[in-house]
Amino acid sequence: MYAGLWRILPGPWWVRVLILLVLIAAVLYGLLFYAFPWVSQFVNPQEVTVTLPAASTPTSLSS
Repeated sequence: MYAGLWRILPGPWWVRVLILLVLIAAVLYGLLFYAFPWVSQFVNPQEVTVTLPAASTPTSLSS
């Protein structure tokens, strides 16, 4: 798949690398600012608080 993508991109290798970096940046931007906020509407994480019980506090081991 990556070899096919590399072959269809125009220009020398440095132009191809630049195009791929711009494409990766565009995909990440789309995910962070559009896809993830849209999905977060449907995912309702539970509020979880982790606390230690009072009886399990660490004690000193010195004799």
